[in-house]
Amino acid sequence: MPTAAPPSNVSQSVAQTAHELVEQLDALPRTLQTRSSRSEAELSVGILLWPRFPMLSLAGLCDALRHAADRGDQSRQLRCLWTIVGVQGESVEASCGIPVQAQSAFPDLAQFDYLVVIGGLLPELDHVDRRYWAYLKLAAHEGIPLVGLCTGSFVLARAGLMEDHVACVHSFHLEDYRRMFPALRVITHADYMIDGNRITCAGGISVVELAARLISLHCGPDRASKVIHQMTVSRQGGSSFVERRAALGYLSVGDATVRHAVLLMEENLEAPLNIAVIAKMIGTSVRNLERAFMAEMDTSPNEFYRRMRLRYARWLLVNTARKITDIAYECGFADSAHFIRVFREAYGVTPGKLRASRTTSAG
Repeated sequence: MPTAAPPSNVSQSVAQTAHELVEQLDALPRTLQTRSSRSEAELSVGILLWPRFPMLSLAGLCDALRHAADRGDQSRQLRCLWTIVGVQGESVEASCGIPVQAQSAFPDLAQFDYLVVIGGLLPELDHVDRRYWAYLKLAAHEGIPLVGLCTGSFVLARAGLMEDHVACVHSFHLEDYRRMFPALRVITHADYMIDGNRITCAGGISVVELAARLISLHCGPDRASKVIHQMTVSRQGGSSFVERRAALGYLSVGDATVRHAVLLMEENLEAPLNIAVIAKMIGTSVRNLERAFMAEMDTSPNEFYRRMRLRYARWLLVNTARKITDIAYECGFADSAHFIRVFREAYGVTPGKLRASRTTSAG
């Protein structure tokens, strides 16, 4: 019987580097929170499970929170808290058949920064204890941000809590949402949608991306970086928040206003937001935002935004085979001619020549 080969020096080096990265992230001092928390932890989340919910959504959310909550892989609920809320002693069965028991019977909502509902199979939408609906409506009345994962957007809409809000749903359920809630607005082909105190996510891998966003807002970008690293999130095709993070890197910014603005910029590269809109979304004025950027970045928010889009475009040129026209649109440029001109001004070379030179050197 053949014996296993000993681990190579390369494998040992990769493992050591991974451990060192996590240790460095854990050792970073805590940053000032972008948003205050309702509990002793930096981020506290209550979770409602609907019948036949997808286990991936629950696991993705909880695993992201546990990696952010503690040092290394210890998984203690220190910096983040998460609680399955429901009827005392009862379990909710996931779509895969595994039951998950409630941990707390509809506790005081004041402890939660977010109340998350993970929706299940649509035929089961109304098959829940009435206390679930009452708890959701009470949370909305008390101003707790509500998060709908997977078909959780359908739950929020059924409860009458999505009026004047846009929902993000999976393309598979787009027509279902339009048919069931014709008066409500909906989008698809997006990872998630933050619309005031309503947050919706199509599910799947996007749950991790949303969790990383909320963790970054409450606990700092170092915690979000650890989540992405530990959960080894990657995609081969398509643009995503995770892919942009790989291209742009996790920026360590002390000023909470700037940090929040940068996150919004990263998520809106294809259709850049007006700086006035960004300022309004984070609760400040354009003048204050400009002052904060000059102090932190030594540049204006508009110029920082432009450089970010160009940096992401450069990364796409080097690391993907996407057409230059597609890259131009994805990075928020109206046409390829404008993109080529601005790119050449920034990097001294056209996008085509940069890609050609990289291909030649690689060969």
